[in-house]
Amino acid sequence: MSEREIISAIKYVSRMKPEFMLSEIRNYIKSEMSTEEIYNIIQPKILDIGIDLLADADDFKVSRSPKGMIELSEDEIKKNNSFFSSPSVSRKLERLIEQYIEKKAAKAWDDPRTIQKMREAVVAQKSSYWKKSKSKKIKYEKGYHILGYLEYQFPVYFVQFQHILYKLAQQGLLKKRMKILDVGTGAGTIPLSIIDFCNRLDDYQAIIHSIEKYDENIEAYRYLVPEYAAFKSRFVIEDPIKSDIKKLDLAKIPDNIDLMVFSNVLNELEGTNVDEKADLVMQLSEKLSKDGNIIIIEPADKVNSIEARNLTIKLKARGLGIYGPCSFIWGAGCNPEKCWSFEQKQDIKLTRLMEAMADCEDSYRFMNTDIKFTYAILRKDNVTEMKYHVPAKARFARFADLKKHVDKHINVVCSLLSGDLGNEKNSLYKICDGTSRKPVYAVLPVHNVTEDNAILKTAKYGDIISINNVLVNYNSDTDSYNLLVGKGTHVDYMERNL
Repeated sequence: MSEREIISAIKYVSRMKPEFMLSEIRNYIKSEMSTEEIYNIIQPKILDIGIDLLADADDFKVSRSPKGMIELSEDEIKKNNSFFSSPSVSRKLERLIEQYIEKKAAKAWDDPRTIQKMREAVVAQKSSYWKKSKSKKIKYEKGYHILGYLEYQFPVYFVQFQHILYKLAQQGLLKKRMKILDVGTGAGTIPLSIIDFCNRLDDYQAIIHSIEKYDENIEAYRYLVPEYAAFKSRFVIEDPIKSDIKKLDLAKIPDNIDLMVFSNVLNELEGTNVDEKADLVMQLSEKLSKDGNIIIIEPADKVNSIEARNLTIKLKARGLGIYGPCSFIWGAGCNPEKCWSFEQKQDIKLTRLMEAMADCEDSYRFMNTDIKFTYAILRKDNVTEMKYHVPAKARFARFADLKKHVDKHINVVCSLLSGDLGNEKNSLYKICDGTSRKPVYAVLPVHNVTEDNAILKTAKYGDIISINNVLVNYNSDTDSYNLLVGKGTHVDYMERNL
């Protein structure tokens, strides 16, 4: 009995019955097959077939999959807002990671010798990252390198991707049934993040595919991800495809991917320039569904953040649409040559492992709680997060023309592209209207805060705002423009982000 014949039988019965037991399919096929054998054949195909499977004693209940996008209920919103108000790695996942450390080290996870070796791995990784070079890279190829990653980088990456998932869910971009591909999955950070987020949803199912080059990472993935997917009827966890993503055989990747993720991976491709990275993403985008999303996430440091923006614009030139956070309010392209922008969120709680690692003289070296990241969401269609475009006769100055307005008061409209980068005396925000070749910042001295301009302090990353009656200054030290917000400056929303 071929796979095609079994799938055909499933489709036939599901058209006749909205719900049935998988064992019934044995009546529609010629070969003698157990229910478990049929299950193993169709499980990876359930999203393509359009069915759900729910374990029921020694059988499986089959029903038609609900179509459409997730619409968050009040209860789901409440659960997520509670999580993001004080984000953390769940105790269950913490313990699972601790058990993996014990397996690899053959000692208790908090044994002083184990902790010290992980400290050494973290210090070595950070030293490599901050070396002066064109790109900053950390390698995670060996046992204690992976364990160091799980202590230091993993908790932050785990939480920050959930911020993006929540945004997609709020904006109606997450399907109820999704096929996901994580490119360069490492120890499974993104799949674990997806599982954790989706466990706060009432009705969601996903098939998770991944690509990983290194055996040590794949070993960690196999230990952590399937076990954390406790509700296995909600997740199909495919074994990682072992491959260098620069040499990937596209035939191994399923079609119609709904969510494709490149999380902190493109910046680590040695010997690969931004054009080659764009080529790689475009090749994989052939596997993206027509309404799917590509998520690119990179560190918030200047080098990687600027390169990520350059990559995003190159992908736009090759035909992918930018959903966000960039918006092209003047209807023109931009030059991100110096665009350093990133999102900042609530710090995470220390994990028990992080607390143990930080119990030493240089504790600061082993605590990593800041959520700061550069990201882009790309699609094949023309859907964008922000719809606002500057009206034809609007009296706003373009950032490209700021040179003409130095020491003058003008009106501008722009996107907010950072949190507060300033100090106790002056709030500082990266702003962009998509036309300037030089960085532009809004500066709000604390003594100038009024009801009319306070929106600048509460606006979210990606919000489009107008700033009226603002003074233009040129900063020769940084080759950038500062828009000085005074007591007479008025700031208002033009379009708000969720």
